[in-house]
Amino acid sequence: MNDGNGWVWCSHGHRHWGRFGAAGLLLTDGESVLLQHRAAWTHEGDTWAVLGGARDSHETPLTAALREAAEEASLDPAAVAPFGEWIDDHGGWSYTTIVARAARRLQLAPANAESTAIRWWPIEQVVALPLHHGFAAAWPTLRGLIGAGAGLP
Repeated sequence: MNDGNGWVWCSHGHRHWGRFGAAGLLLTDGESVLLQHRAAWTHEGDTWAVLGGARDSHETPLTAALREAAEEASLDPAAVAPFGEWIDDHGGWSYTTIVARAARRLQLAPANAESTAIRWWPIEQVVALPLHHGFAAAWPTLRGLIGAGAGLP
């Protein structure tokens, strides 16, 4: 079932993609994070953000984030270990970022037209990138979650 695609309005009056919310995957190796350069035609295109997208009605945020990462970058969900999440709640719509660790630096590439690049960025360089506004707002919190999970194997 692929019923999550579509625009909705949150209680704050903002338009969001994902009829049942959205989810994404922030993958780290402890020193870098894996980000997607969004294609120009996508919402807030030509920006960097996590792999992710609309949740379907039957999906948990984790399931949706892993599915989206597989669709957008051919990521094998077995290659990552989720250790945290952050929910950006907009009142009636939310974006959940799943934070996960990769045992090794995976070499991934765009698997569909939604991305122009998939790249590992050193954590300290992320703030200098042209970021999707939602990811930019979440980055300080997500950076803290990455630090909290730094001791994971």
